[in-house]
Amino acid sequence: MSSVPGAPPKLLTQMRQAIRLHQYSRRTEEAYVGWVRRYVRFSGLRHPSELKAEDVRQFLAALVDRGGLSASTQSQALSALLFLYRQVLGRELGAVAVVRPAQPVRLPVVLGREEVRLVLGALNGVPRLVGMLMYGSGLRLLEALQLRVKDLDFSTGEIVVRRGKGAKDRVTMLAGACEADLRGQLERIRRLHQRDQAGGGGYVRLPGAFHRKSPSAAREWVWQYVFPARRRYLERESGRWYRHHLHESAVQRAVKAAVQAAGLTKRATCHSFRHSFATHLLEDGYDIRTVQELLGHRDVATTMIYTHVLNRGGFGVRSPADRL
Repeated sequence: MSSVPGAPPKLLTQMRQAIRLHQYSRRTEEAYVGWVRRYVRFSGLRHPSELKAEDVRQFLAALVDRGGLSASTQSQALSALLFLYRQVLGRELGAVAVVRPAQPVRLPVVLGREEVRLVLGALNGVPRLVGMLMYGSGLRLLEALQLRVKDLDFSTGEIVVRRGKGAKDRVTMLAGACEADLRGQLERIRRLHQRDQAGGGGYVRLPGAFHRKSPSAAREWVWQYVFPARRRYLERESGRWYRHHLHESAVQRAVKAAVQAAGLTKRATCHSFRHSFATHLLEDGYDIRTVQELLGHRDVATTMIYTHVLNRGGFGVRSPADRL
């Protein structure tokens, strides 16, 4: 907030308030605020209300010329500035059209079944269990790390993914191969939670406005993260000790090392487990609509990309060289 009593909030504070009002994710908030900050600096610290569509065009062009940014990154920068003008400043950019960069269509990196076994075999502990969930349930990395105790249903063999991409909930399967390790993980974090509570902590962040409606729930067992961070942090305003979920970089580093240890030449990442989950289900004959629901895709066209990477050797066509 501004240091002057009664003055309106500063621009970035207004931006954060508007983003939270629209219930965008924390990662989107940080990305959008970062782009607005860069835009203001690029424009000589002039206030965006003084700038026009042509200034936005020049900023985006400079990102390409100087930074060599991808189309998706340019698109994110444009979305952040459109949000700024529409939701914070209350006006459209103007008559000058802003053209969104074309998004290149790339095939996902999919691991074969043996490659999945090799990578998972090179992982240990929590990173291996997270990898199993990404491959066995089709979870994104952050979806796996944000799982709470209440989201696991061993009786039905289901996982409820809360506020996934697009702020949508969905249900996917809980692989039987993960059950024993998950139960062991829950037992470990239960003991950790009990120690935190004994020391006056045991708090986690609750979604949306739920922390105001039911503040005591922040210490309840069912709301704890399945993969908590090793360290707690102190919230100065309340004096409470909180524990966040494990940071995604810890798993990303472990998977990168495992891919190298497995000797793979593919540029596989954590997301490759999710790609492999979808592709292997289609190989096993499951309906594409079912796979779409499990992945949480809004449009089946997004899921169709996996039909192009099925293990069929070029759309199932036999090469003429194999008939010589």
